[in-house]
Amino acid sequence: MLLSRLARATCLLLVVASITACGKKETEAKGPRGGDRPIPVTTQVLRLQPWSDTILALGTAKAHESVTVTAKVSETVQRVHFDSGDIVARGAPLITLSGQQQQASLTEAQAAANEANRLFRRQSELADQQLIARASLDTQRATRDVALARVAQVRAEIGDRTIRAPFAGVLGLRQVSPGSLVTPGTAIATLDDVSRVYVDFPVPEAQLANLAVGQALNARSTAYPERIFDGLVSTIDARIDAATRAVTVRGDFPNPDRALRPGMLLQVQLSRPERQALVVPEIALVQTGRDTSVFRVKSDGSVEQVKVDIVGRTFGKVEVSGGLKAGDRIVVDGTGKLREGAKVVEGGVTPDRPAAAKPAQG
Repeated sequence: MLLSRLARATCLLLVVASITACGKKETEAKGPRGGDRPIPVTTQVLRLQPWSDTILALGTAKAHESVTVTAKVSETVQRVHFDSGDIVARGAPLITLSGQQQQASLTEAQAAANEANRLFRRQSELADQQLIARASLDTQRATRDVALARVAQVRAEIGDRTIRAPFAGVLGLRQVSPGSLVTPGTAIATLDDVSRVYVDFPVPEAQLANLAVGQALNARSTAYPERIFDGLVSTIDARIDAATRAVTVRGDFPNPDRALRPGMLLQVQLSRPERQALVVPEIALVQTGRDTSVFRVKSDGSVEQVKVDIVGRTFGKVEVSGGLKAGDRIVVDGTGKLREGAKVVEGGVTPDRPAAAKPAQG
């Protein structure tokens, strides 16, 4: 009986000793004030630095001038003066329509005008001699003017039967042949002035304050992967699209060798002016839903989570605003192990402070 009691007492002492030892180890594992052991992280001190980012967008090339050449009248094609793809000057004849009836009408109108003019001169002489009334002279003057107007009308109709290029450019595919019947609106060919091209592309509303006419642009095309086309911002649309919250910007690109063609898809890059900004490494950002934040190290070694707004990105760096200022120390690497109020200790190489040199070993 005595041995049984001694055995139970011994077991109880062992359990108490074990619990005491575990509690001591747990206490030793905790840092001062009962917090967790500081987490090793890499930090960086924020400083204002020169920053120049870019805006990327997709746009479609448009000709400086573009038109589909059509006829004004219904008539058959007498002669075609161009081939598909020709480069033509302004005013160059493209097609001539049959105009035999108008030529006959011109002969008739010219004869009537000549007779009316002869009678007017004769009556003018008589009126000077006061042999006829001035009213008769005025009537003949009106008759002469009507005849001359008829001549001008017929000549205009003949002119409409020679269709000319409204501006210099490159013709597209020919759509008519001699003998074809054309009517008003019939497409004869397309004409594009591609000595310069326009590229319209959307820019987010948030970037509106950073846009200005005359800013430098460059564009790339999959058709010329090794080539960069330089241009300038020529126009910023007066309205913002309510659906996309974007403003349309028009870029003007010289195209002396006609490499760019209307309808080409171009990737446009808009360079913004260099400025001083707060820039953080992209890996320092913590994304929670739609909110972006960083961990800032406080004076007591703990961290707080600060929400920021992303202004721009480039090459693994991000310009931020809101909540941070120059001189703040933020966590760059190790954010995945942190929470609000956690203690941290510098445990890596920071971008603004190189690693300490290790002593040489004998």
